[in-house]
Amino acid sequence: MLVPLSHDAVLGCCSGVMVLARSDDEALVRQLYPSLRRFAAVVGSGNVEPDDLVHDALVATMRSYQLRDLEAPEAYLRRAMVNLAKNARRNRWRREAFWSRQRVELSHDPTYPSDLDELERLAPDERAVLYLKVVEDRPYAEIAAMLGITEVAARARASRAANRLKALLVEELEHG
Repeated sequence: MLVPLSHDAVLGCCSGVMVLARSDDEALVRQLYPSLRRFAAVVGSGNVEPDDLVHDALVATMRSYQLRDLEAPEAYLRRAMVNLAKNARRNRWRREAFWSRQRVELSHDPTYPSDLDELERLAPDERAVLYLKVVEDRPYAEIAAMLGITEVAARARASRAANRLKALLVEELEHG
C-alpha cells in the first residue's frame, strides 16, 4: 500500500535502488493511484497484488524519469504495468514448462473457481484493452496512445479478446 510521503521522501526501494519523489510527483501519484490500482487489478495475474504492480511500475519509471517530466504519465505507467504483467506471465510459463520437463510432482493448494478465471486466460494486453474500452469507456485512439499501439491494433485486440472471452464462457457453459 502507498504510504504517506513527504517532500523528497523515498517512494520505493527495489534491488537496492532508491527512488525519490518530489512533492509535485507525490501529488501526481496520489491523483493517479486509484485509477492505476484498478487497472493493475485487471491487467495483473491473480497471484500479483495490484499495489505491487503499481509500485513496480512506479519504481521502474522513476529510475529513469521524474513523473512530471513525462508527456503522459498515466499512459506511460499503464504501459509499464502491461509490460510487467506480460513478463511475469512469460516467466511463469517458463517455470511451468521447466517443471513439467523435470517430471516433478508439485504440490499445489486446491483453488476454487472464480468468476474471473476466464479473464485470467486472456493475455495482459488483451485484458488492458478490454478494461480501458468496456470499463473506462475510453476511445480507441486514447487506448492506442496509452498502450503504445496503433488505433487499428487496439480495435483488433479488443475484438479478438472479446471473441476469445465469449468462446471461453460458452465452453464453460457447455462443460460446466
